Amino acid sequence: MQFKDLAVNPVSVVLQLVGAKWKILIIQELLKKELRFSELKSKIGCTAKVLTNCLKELEEDGLVVREEYEGLPPKVEYYLTDIGYTLRPVIESMQKWGKEYKRLRKLMERRI
Repeated sequence: MQFKDLAVNPVSVVLQLVGAKWKILIIQELLKKELRFSELKSKIGCTAKVLTNCLKELEEDGLVVREEYEGLPPKVEYYLTDIGYTLRPVIESMQKWGKEYKRLRKLMERRI
């Protein structure tokens, strides 16, 4: 496996790996449970092409695993690696901050 060069700044590294809108939403859903492609697509609402590209990049970066199961029809599931799960506190912090921002925004709108 060949890894991409990472940015020097640690925050830039995070943005480089999961900064795309769809990637962070994929990880958020996979923190709950493993999912099939169609389930992920319906939960996050992006196109199949975008989802395919994001999943491939997340897999290359060691954050997501794509597991194929034999059978008819063939079944493919995606789940987080141990490294992927270390993003849980990051996502929880983002959720907390987003809620607080929405609350503060409502207060600001009332003052206008």
